[in-house]
Amino acid sequence: FAAARLAPGEFDVLAALRRSAPPHALSNGDLARATLVTPGGVTKRIDRLAAAGLVTRTRDPEDARGRVVALTAAGRDLADRLIRVHMANEAAILEALDGDERHLLASLLGKLLASVEAGQGTKYRD
Repeated sequence: FAAARLAPGEFDVLAALRRSAPPHALSNGDLARATLVTPGGVTKRIDRLAAAGLVTRTRDPEDARGRVVALTAAGRDLADRLIRVHMANEAAILEALDGDERHLLASLLGKLLASVEAGQGTKYRD
């Protein structure tokens, strides 16, 4: 991300927008939920991405007080490129595991995710 002059949190916003259905636009609140940061934190990231020409911010047609953030063509192209690089990095990391180990890892991560989604493991949350 550094080579693209992005902080990891900024990539999270681009990736969340890219995962959304075309036209790849979300409200600030939806982006906050998708990236697991506060609305204020998302706003700071959006400000930097907008200044770089990677996203636009327009008034929400359904809520005059709200804003909709959308990827620009440059933002979509950068997100696509970085996602490919990110996936290649993940694949390189996983090369150390054979097929059975990858299956076990996926199973264990799935179990952890199910636990978190069920509200377990919240003992150490702030």
